[in-house]
Amino acid sequence: MTTTILKTEHLNKVYSLVSLFRRIRINALDDVNLEIKSDQPLIISLVGESGSGKTTLAKVLLRIINPNSGSAVVYDRVVTGPNAVVERNTFLKSVQPIFQNPFEAFSSYHPVDEYLQATAMRIDNLSQAEAVEAMTDTLNAVGLKYADVRGKYPNQFSGGELQRISVARALIPRPNMIIADEPVSMIDASMRMNVVNLFLSIKQEYKTSFLYITHDLATAYYISDFVAVMYRGCIVEFGAARDVLADPMHPYTCLLLESIPSVKIKWDRKQYVNSDMETREFQFVGCKFRNRCPKAKDICIHQRPEAVLKENGRQVYCHFA
Repeated sequence: MTTTILKTEHLNKVYSLVSLFRRIRINALDDVNLEIKSDQPLIISLVGESGSGKTTLAKVLLRIINPNSGSAVVYDRVVTGPNAVVERNTFLKSVQPIFQNPFEAFSSYHPVDEYLQATAMRIDNLSQAEAVEAMTDTLNAVGLKYADVRGKYPNQFSGGELQRISVARALIPRPNMIIADEPVSMIDASMRMNVVNLFLSIKQEYKTSFLYITHDLATAYYISDFVAVMYRGCIVEFGAARDVLADPMHPYTCLLLESIPSVKIKWDRKQYVNSDMETREFQFVGCKFRNRCPKAKDICIHQRPEAVLKENGRQVYCHFA
């Protein structure tokens, strides 16, 4: 049976930045439209540089913040928007987060197993004995033992171990989707692939989908079924991961891939220009990438590009796609 794993319709989120002399509107999400359906669990990567709106989209889907307009559906349930009526515990059973910094996910004043137990007893209404059994199962799934975790505080674990414990906690309610916001950015490079491979095994064993938010295109290519590329609050390209990252069609996706360091290419410091994020790009009426785009024409100033549909459901938001 085909399920709507993730769908956003005209999702908008506006922030106001107030300075001494002016107020600036930041369209952190600007008419974001996505739809992914499948009868199997998927890993969907959301990629883009800092300030592209990835974390804002995650917070909207997790109901941490409310959008100004639009709606979102996760596994056939409207989780935000005018028709969202999902009760909190029902929502938490369906959608769970994994945050960027595992050291901030747990208080240094409490043993980490208290958090896992509280999740099991609060969301699933389990008894203490049932909670310990659930904790043991999910810790085993991430390669840890309850006996090695019990009574220990966050500072007694490495970053990689703590992130595994975060995954174990997210798994306790057996969610349909886990939203992982930069889950490997604070972990040593040697441990990143362990966590990434863990996501793949959980997808298969628990039939859990992931929204994997990252700027690491290598891991996105490795684990993703689909990739959505964001820039200044907009989706600029979406499609199957192998299509988007092996054969990019949007100039911004091309730029992201070219920015990956390579030992075969020596950067010319004189030609390399680091483009600072400018808040005025968020207010552009036309294409928000036009200031950095080598293909930009007059139409890019006045008209926002619509999605150009390609094979296999691929979408490219560019006038020249």
